[in-house]
Amino acid sequence: MVTRVSTVAFQGIDAVPVDVQVQIAPGLPAFILVGLPDKAVRESGERVRAALTASGLGLPPKRITINLAPADLPKEGSHYDLPIALGLMAALGVIPQDGLDGFLALGELGLDGRLAHVGGILPAAIAAQAQGKGIICAAASGPEAAWASEEIDILAAPNLLALANHLTGHQLQARPRPGKQTLAPGELPDLADVRGQALARRALEVAAAGGHNLLMIGPPGAGKSMLATRLPSILPPLAPRELLDVSMIQSVAGELSGGLLSDRRPFRAPHHSASMAALVGGGLKVRPGEVSLAHNGVLFLDELPEFAPSVLDSLRQPLESGETVIARANARISYPSQVQLVAAMNPCKCGMAGTPGHVCKRGAACAADYQARISGPFLDRIDIRVDLPAVSASDMIAPAAPAESSAVVARRVAAARERQSQRFAGAGHPGVTTNAMASAALMEKLVAPDRESQALLLQAAERFNLSARAYHRVLKVARTLADLAGVDTVSRPHIAEALSYRLNFGAA
Repeated sequence: MVTRVSTVAFQGIDAVPVDVQVQIAPGLPAFILVGLPDKAVRESGERVRAALTASGLGLPPKRITINLAPADLPKEGSHYDLPIALGLMAALGVIPQDGLDGFLALGELGLDGRLAHVGGILPAAIAAQAQGKGIICAAASGPEAAWASEEIDILAAPNLLALANHLTGHQLQARPRPGKQTLAPGELPDLADVRGQALARRALEVAAAGGHNLLMIGPPGAGKSMLATRLPSILPPLAPRELLDVSMIQSVAGELSGGLLSDRRPFRAPHHSASMAALVGGGLKVRPGEVSLAHNGVLFLDELPEFAPSVLDSLRQPLESGETVIARANARISYPSQVQLVAAMNPCKCGMAGTPGHVCKRGAACAADYQARISGPFLDRIDIRVDLPAVSASDMIAPAAPAESSAVVARRVAAARERQSQRFAGAGHPGVTTNAMASAALMEKLVAPDRESQALLLQAAERFNLSARAYHRVLKVARTLADLAGVDTVSRPHIAEALSYRLNFGAA
C-alpha cells in the first residue's frame, strides 16, 4: 500500500505540486529516498526518524521507500520533512489517510518532533487555495499562511504530536490569524531632519511621485544617503496586490519575520562589494537578489562607481522590464523586479571636485575617470540627476526655517500618484500605477505637450543628442511634474525642469 501527501517545490515564486509517495514493504531494513532530492532533502530521513521516535512512534524494521514525484523535478529545501513524516504516520495507521487528502504540507522537523518555520509558506498557501486544498504547517508559519485567503483551511501545529491529535480528532488546533507588522508614527526617518538642499528635496519628491530613478552627486557629507533613507517616508503604502507580490518574494527568500507582513515599501541598500548573484539573484538554488527583494520599493546603491561595472550593467534589463530572468542549464527562473533605483556618488575619487576652494591634483581627469566607471546605457536609465552642494558646519549651526516634514510631502506624492493611477486605469491599463512604469507608446499617447513645449523638447533633443529612451523619460518626468502641480496639460515649465534633471550629468 502506498500513502500520498501533497506538497510543493519552488521555482521562483511559483509553487509546483509535488506528490510524496510512501511505501512500507517487507524486506531488509532500509530508508530509500528518490526523486532528485538535494542534500537537505536526503538528510530528512534522519530528522524524520528522530522526530517520530521522540513522538512515541518507531519505524518498523522494513524497507521504506519515499518517492518525490515528478521524479525529474529537482527537490530542494527542508520543507519536505513534514510531508514525509505525515506519509509514514499514515502508512503506519497512526493518522487517517483521508485526513491528508485535502491538504498541502510544508515544514521542517526538529529531532524532538517540533515543527520549524520554512520559507515559501505564502506562495504555497496561495497554490493550495488554487487547488482547493488547505495547508499544514508549523505554528510559526500560520500567520503568514492566513494571508492567502480567509476561506483556506490552515492546520498550524507546534509539533508532530499536536498534529496527530488534531487529525485524529482528540485536540483541535485553532485557525491562525493573519499577522501584520505596523510601524509606529515617526519610526521612519523624517525629511524635516534635512537642512538646506532644496533642489535635492524637490528632486526626491518628483522621484517619489512618479517612481523615477534618481542619481545624486555630491561631496562627502552633502546628505545623499540621508535623503535616500528618507524616501520611504514619503512613499504611499503598498496596495493589497503589491503587498502580496512583495511578501511572496520575501517568503521564498525566508525574510518574513515571524510571518508578519508589512505594507511599507521595501528599502534595500546592498554594499558596493555585492556580487552579481547577490544583486540580481542566482546561486545554487537561484534565490532572489536585492533587485527582486526591492520589488515595488526602493533599491539604494550608495557609492555607485565602486560597484563592479559588470554588476551594475546586470541591472539594465531588470530596470527596463521590471523583471529579472535567471537562466541556467536546467532552469529558467523569473522574479518580479519593479524597483525605483536611487543611487549616490561622489563627483570624483577624492570626492571634492567642484567644491569651492578645493583644487584636485589630477584636475578634470579625476572626475572624468571616476564617472567613466558607470556605463552610458546604465546612466540612460536614470530619469533624474541632481548635484548636491557641500554643506558646511556653519550652515548647520545657523538658525533656519523649519523644513517640511515627510507627512506634508507624502500627501502631495499620494495625490500625484492617485492622478496617475486614475489616468492609466481610464486608458485601459489598470496595472500601470506610476509614470515611470508606462511604456513609451502609452506615454506618447497620454502626454500631449503644447506647441511651445514640443519646440523646446525638439531643440534639446537635437542639441544634446538625446536617445529615444532619454526622450521618453523626459516626457515621463514632465508628466509627473504636471501631476504634482495638479494640471492636466504638460507645459513648457514642466519640460524645462524635466530637461534640467536629465542634462545635469552628461547629455545621454
